Amino acid sequence: MSRPAFLLLHGAWAGRWVWDAVAPLLVAAGHAVVTPDLPGRAPWADGNGVTVSDMVDHALAAIAGTYGPFIVVGHSGGGIVATMVTERLVVRQPGSAAGLVYLAGMMLPSGMGFPEACRIAGAPPPQGIEPFLRPTADGLGTWVPPKAAEDIFFQCADPADARAAAARLNAQLNTSWMIAPHWTAEGAGTVPRLYIEALQDRSVPIAVQRTMRRLVPGARIATIDTDHAPQLSCPDRVASILLDFDGSHLS
Repeated sequence: MSRPAFLLLHGAWAGRWVWDAVAPLLVAAGHAVVTPDLPGRAPWADGNGVTVSDMVDHALAAIAGTYGPFIVVGHSGGGIVATMVTERLVVRQPGSAAGLVYLAGMMLPSGMGFPEACRIAGAPPPQGIEPFLRPTADGLGTWVPPKAAEDIFFQCADPADARAAAARLNAQLNTSWMIAPHWTAEGAGTVPRLYIEALQDRSVPIAVQRTMRRLVPGARIATIDTDHAPQLSCPDRVASILLDFDGSHLS
């Protein structure tokens, strides 16, 4: 079997740049890597809504022409998109999804949003970054104040890297981050899963991460003692875990 390609999906307010330190390590190991910018980020037209289905369509279009099978990786809210991309891959071409990875991601039952998972975990919303979000001028989206991003998302990264990352965050349409996955046991549920938990995560607290694992059992577990964005604070470790997951179930 050929080496799988990686599809790396960012979370809300971020972009493909969050994978800049991880993607070259995967490429160096012989894997194709696709890192799309998902829709829903500023700028947008007045009244323009972007749904999770739109983001899934965009991610699937991004891998057209790349030889699979694919390991789909979702960071943070990108985990919801990753779940639905995997569902679509399995349905349209069995065997085209080799793995599904959540990096401090939202691994949720079909139809459940993140706020409900927080309530089940005993950590009712608003959680993480939500108390710090600011509305866009048109009221259609939100943006993250840089200092809040440094403190909530990137507190374990090098301070200069944290400041640079916080400055690159975009405004995000509400319709593209207030989302829930839809998937089936016969689709995405058939694909090997890995959950990479981040112990010092202030955005998706570890109690919520572990609650999601109980709600959607069966994933392998890896642990990193770092913040919500391990791909910035310890990219070598993230790449190593992804490559180990590849080798452990595709050999």
